[in-house]
Amino acid sequence: MTTHAGCLCGKVRITIEGEPVRVRTCWCRDCQYWAAGNGTTNALYRIGQVAFTGEVSWYESVADSGNVLRRGWCPACGTALFTGPSRDPAFLGVRAGAFDDPNVVRPTEVIWTESAPDWAVFDPALPHSPRQPAPVG
Repeated sequence: MTTHAGCLCGKVRITIEGEPVRVRTCWCRDCQYWAAGNGTTNALYRIGQVAFTGEVSWYESVADSGNVLRRGWCPACGTALFTGPSRDPAFLGVRAGAFDDPNVVRPTEVIWTESAPDWAVFDPALPHSPRQPAPVG
């Protein structure tokens, strides 16, 4: 399966081959800053599954887990596109909002629920982790 994603202005285009390893909604404080108060939903792929064209700006920060995360966005329009752990460059998360078809990925788990605001709503059908779950294998 080939999936396409990109930014609002169209200067960055993403092509993804295959299914994601995981799709997580994260409520850590870093993700809340990145998403203007909400959690972020990210489809995690092996790096070889993802190719992109166009310029991407990157920022690194230390997340609640203590891991250094890289986040990528379009410098022209500001669309958040990527996230991934610097310690494990074998994986790259693609932000759910960047997919051309918003229904192509669905969350399979919710993480960092202990950091979520009181008004946050979690799908009761999904597994929840109060903090960081075990790394992807």
